[in-house]
Amino acid sequence: MRALDTNVLVRLVTRDDARQVVAAEGFVAPGAWVSCLVLAEAVWVLSAVYDLAPTEIATAVQMLLNHKDLTIQDADAVTAALRHYRRRPGLGFSDCLLLEVARKAGHLPLGTFDRELGKLDGAQRL
Repeated sequence: MRALDTNVLVRLVTRDDARQVVAAEGFVAPGAWVSCLVLAEAVWVLSAVYDLAPTEIATAVQMLLNHKDLTIQDADAVTAALRHYRRRPGLGFSDCLLLEVARKAGHLPLGTFDRELGKLDGAQRL
């Protein structure tokens, strides 16, 4: 299966360049894989560059999880991270994803100095 770079994923969400949207859609049509790293980078771009609010980012991640042509790496961990993020958007999606990927891999607790992340089950504030 093909894999996507962050800029292709961002284009599918933002749809702000018609030519690139057509190219991205054509590339993913036979099926494409999205790594957790690319997803985390895309969320950062949506927040930092496109200034999307946490609710808009959560909607975009949900759309990507439901996309008919995309396979998201560790989709169950991404779904769990999205639940955390929706409840506590101040954490940041990447922190929520980090915790859930660690949980799935069986590597808890997740040590952190982050006060808010440390409040989640599976995290340990140091």
